[in-house]
Amino acid sequence: MPAPTPNSARPSTRQGDYNPAESNAEYKLLYLQELVADKAYEAITDFLGKQSEYEIANLLESFPTQSRLLIWAQVPENIKGEVLAELEFDTRQPLMENISSKEISLFTQDLDAQDISEILDTVTESVRTSVMATLDEEIRIQVNKLDTYADWEVGSYMDPELIQVQEDMTLADVQNWLREDIELLDDESQELLVVDQSQQLLGLLSLADLIKHDQSTLVADLIDSAITINDRLDIQDAAAIFRSEDIRFAPVINSHGELVGQLNGEDIMEIIQDDVDSTMKNLAGVSQDEELFAPILTSAKSRSIWLGINLCTALLAAAVIGQFEAVLAKVVALAILMPVVASMGGIAGSQTLTVVIRGMAMGQIGGSNRVWLLNKELWVGAINGIIWAIIMAFIAQLWFHNIKISAVIGLAIAINMTAANVSGISIPLMLKRMNIDPALSASVILTTVTDIVGFMSFLGLASILIL
Repeated sequence: MPAPTPNSARPSTRQGDYNPAESNAEYKLLYLQELVADKAYEAITDFLGKQSEYEIANLLESFPTQSRLLIWAQVPENIKGEVLAELEFDTRQPLMENISSKEISLFTQDLDAQDISEILDTVTESVRTSVMATLDEEIRIQVNKLDTYADWEVGSYMDPELIQVQEDMTLADVQNWLREDIELLDDESQELLVVDQSQQLLGLLSLADLIKHDQSTLVADLIDSAITINDRLDIQDAAAIFRSEDIRFAPVINSHGELVGQLNGEDIMEIIQDDVDSTMKNLAGVSQDEELFAPILTSAKSRSIWLGINLCTALLAAAVIGQFEAVLAKVVALAILMPVVASMGGIAGSQTLTVVIRGMAMGQIGGSNRVWLLNKELWVGAINGIIWAIIMAFIAQLWFHNIKISAVIGLAIAINMTAANVSGISIPLMLKRMNIDPALSASVILTTVTDIVGFMSFLGLASILIL
């Protein structure tokens, strides 16, 4: 049987032909696009009822705002709260503009504190106050606790709902307590948090120990050590701890050693993904807040700032070229070859910059290894520079039959690629030392450096060797 082609994922009819067994995300998107185009409201409702909150959130973020509103109106009421919590802020906000506080209260009544806090970040203060008044006291306290933290602090990402036991309980006591509310444990729970009377974290009790030891044993006798994270720690530093220690969760404590929450692996995965998205956008000069289907004027405005900065750097490079009008006027071949020098340097520098910024994000660059990396990139740039200088000089010789032009282009490429590799590591390191996000500014500075070095070396050598 022949393998299906990419187009075979497209639904064969517009309505009533959805195949629940099809897990392809593109299939679902194409199917929903056809339903939206036909304004088939009942079919949309039926389709969304078969999707999880994660899938619905992803589908909503795959449509422009007007279509999102149509789809949102058909989302089953019982999962609207979960869907809202999964959406990005800029996607969620327009959907909530016309939702009353009473409706939000209904959406959030079965959600945990983390999800409620996420949703209430989008509403006005008056709506927030109204919704908070309808919450259970325990949930309200947890939401208020989460809101005391800055966006970059661990506390704003932790789960304040904890499964904790006292050190003076017996294993039998713990098992009886858990049986009273079996929903306390989820499918991934393997440890319980152990605290003393003053809420000081003592460590962990594994479920394996809970079962295999004599039930009269005290919890205090079986406590394992725990890797803890401070609630005021930068969430990026917490993510680095999760990676280095290979842990699924970590108890969160305050400066007094009191247990205040738990940071889960799934939250860290979300942080890492957001960091990757942010880095990619910053490297391209795009605002972190810009989403794929943002309004035209919003996208144009967010990008125009960096386009303006890039124009200034381009004019600076043009001014360098202007200093060599005489040599350009006499040797037309130089104008033809000049972009090659800047392009090769730009690509070489971007390769180094990407690797270095990733290493910084992973916490892999610091101390003495910075000198080692600088030396490495110097040699990488020199080796590649020499290789491609020889290749380009050979091409120029075949093209223009002028040994001086060939020498100029070859030497300029070698110089610029070496400088580009060194700049690709030194620029982000300098920006970090200045407390500036390297991903946000490094690419623009690198482009300026490679253009100026490339043009000056190329035209400068031409002035010396040809004129």
